[in-house]
Amino acid sequence: MKSQSIKIISENRKARFNYFLSDFLECGISLQGTEIKSLRTKGCSLSDSYIVIRNGEAFILNMHIPVYDQGTIFNHEPLRTRKLLLHKSQIYKFEKEIKTGGFTVVPTKVYFSNGKAKVEIALAKGKHNYDKRETIKERDLQRDLAKNNGY
Repeated sequence: MKSQSIKIISENRKARFNYFLSDFLECGISLQGTEIKSLRTKGCSLSDSYIVIRNGEAFILNMHIPVYDQGTIFNHEPLRTRKLLLHKSQIYKFEKEIKTGGFTVVPTKVYFSNGKAKVEIALAKGKHNYDKRETIKERDLQRDLAKNNGY
């Protein structure tokens, strides 16, 4: 049995703060040559990125992968739209939740799994301000408990 080696490149902590997340799913991402090299050296940014479904295909928008330094004229655009590799049934499930449940789909993590770039996506429902304050309160309480248990 193979051991799964995972190296996290980027996490979207802002999504965990702004949304209630459910139904996590790992999917592949279609990248160009310089994009994968840039991911390995510099990473990426998931802030303000989201996922849309068009014509039965899922795409990630506003995911910033920096330009590869040693690239030539064939270097990639940092904010280009990238296709996500999902099964048709998974896309239909997410599309149904978006249309009927008032959800949106956001990326939560980008990582390498056995040398292949993967994106973890999740269904997201927006939080109200009082929910965000509750999250801050719980985080501060956990921080205080961890600090006091250290002594």
